[in-house]
Amino acid sequence: MTQLLNLLAAIALLIWASGVMRSSLLKASGTRLRYMLARAAGNRVTAAGSGFAITAVLQSSMATALIVSGFVGQRILSLPLALALMLGADVGTSVMALIFSFDLSWMSPLFLLVGVPLCRARKGSTTGHLGKCLIGVGLMLWALHLIGTSTSALTGSAVTRSLLGSVSGDPLLLITVGAALTVSAYSSLAIVILTGTLAATGAVSTSAGIGLVLGANLGSGLLAVLNASRCSVEERRLPLGNLLFKVCGVALFAPFTALWLDVAEASSLSHGTVVVGFHLAFNVAVALLCLCFTEKFSAVIQLLLRDRSDVAHEGRPLRLHADSLSLPSLAISCAAREAIHEADLVETMIRGSLRAIQQSDSALARQMKGMDDEVDALCSGIKHYLTRLSRKSLSAEDDQRWTEIATFAINLEQVADIIERLLQRVEKRNIAGGKQFSAAGLREIEELYSLTLANLNLAMAVFIHRSPQDARNLAAARRRYGERVKECSHAHLARLTDGTPESIETSSQHLDLISDLERANFHICAISSTLLDGEPQALFSPPGRPAACTPRAAPEAAS
Repeated sequence: MTQLLNLLAAIALLIWASGVMRSSLLKASGTRLRYMLARAAGNRVTAAGSGFAITAVLQSSMATALIVSGFVGQRILSLPLALALMLGADVGTSVMALIFSFDLSWMSPLFLLVGVPLCRARKGSTTGHLGKCLIGVGLMLWALHLIGTSTSALTGSAVTRSLLGSVSGDPLLLITVGAALTVSAYSSLAIVILTGTLAATGAVSTSAGIGLVLGANLGSGLLAVLNASRCSVEERRLPLGNLLFKVCGVALFAPFTALWLDVAEASSLSHGTVVVGFHLAFNVAVALLCLCFTEKFSAVIQLLLRDRSDVAHEGRPLRLHADSLSLPSLAISCAAREAIHEADLVETMIRGSLRAIQQSDSALARQMKGMDDEVDALCSGIKHYLTRLSRKSLSAEDDQRWTEIATFAINLEQVADIIERLLQRVEKRNIAGGKQFSAAGLREIEELYSLTLANLNLAMAVFIHRSPQDARNLAAARRRYGERVKECSHAHLARLTDGTPESIETSSQHLDLISDLERANFHICAISSTLLDGEPQALFSPPGRPAACTPRAAPEAAS
């Protein structure tokens, strides 16, 4: 009984230590890894290489899948390239499993000796997270040593050997058990390493170990699909495609495991190395076979998962995963994706409000006003999600990103509110009253709308790429916008002086509309100030208005 408890405790330590190592790596370098993934995927081969390299560092293909799914949802990566990247990610996980399968327990004290001082000396910093990662590696190696010691004692029992022998005779059961263990442990890496250790000590046969490894591969794909179940359609396609790759691989290679065993018997490799080596060979073979068919798989997946609305019932956000809160870098990425979707809704409102004005369409005006509730729900969801993150645990870079996301979301909500009030006045005074703007006045309004949309697109680019030069361009665009507003106001006054009938009838509506668009543009351009700290702030305060909604006040508003 004591040896069984020791074994279970060692397995629990292995699973926990692998989670600590993965989360610490993401905290230390998650943002940099995301940018590397986004930029390195130029074609299928380089995409697979990028997935291999990043996952070898993260030691979790599921974490890579979460990041890359976001890129697919934002259209930063195409689905075929993302599928190729995940094929490389699976190979990266297999290589790390092979490395950990060797007896490296002698390195455990070294990792702990270096990691503990780093973690305690620089808590919350990149160095502290790296120290915590080293602690996780050290504990993993020690857990593997404990598993080997405990299983060696247990396999001496005739009851244990009889029980394991009854399970080993059913390949389908072994695959199912391997998949279930992976989903329960939340890590295919931990289960593959555990299986290799059990095989090395004789606790399970080599053939049973291979069956468990095949199940672990299926389990990792199923786990990614479950994690993406609440995401948008575009983000759910990648995990489904990766799972289809694994299902096809298991179906193709499971009947030929006997050939691998024959080759293994002819070699001098240990049973544990044979099992983990099969895991690597399996993923390499699947990658080489499927890399040429990513386009075809992509087409099939798009047929299986057709586009639908990205907003769930009652406007609830779909990308704010509670599971990601334990990994701040991933949580920041989820919030950023939701903010981009909020910007898309605001863009739809702006375009629709212009059409409602041009066409005097009251139904369209009501439809656009209704979208304000969706924007409000998204903004509230983002703010609540961000406040659930402990800012003390964020790196300096992620803390800055936290501020940018909160600023962007709050200002977009303000823009939606302005558009809603604008439409209320237009519907009441112009559409219901049958009043039309003058031809020249309507052209000026259309021009200001065009500039507003251009600035919104530039603001989205600033938010995504975080380029200081783009931020300066956006700040300069706001200044030019203000100058154009003054010119339009003077032109309207000139038409009043000339006695233009339409201008006289709609004068107050015209000036109110111009003022609303100027205030909306101010909120759109406010994102630039978070990237231009220390530069002149006169660009960011609206004339004659308090700066209550400036980006510096956004984090407090988010709380």
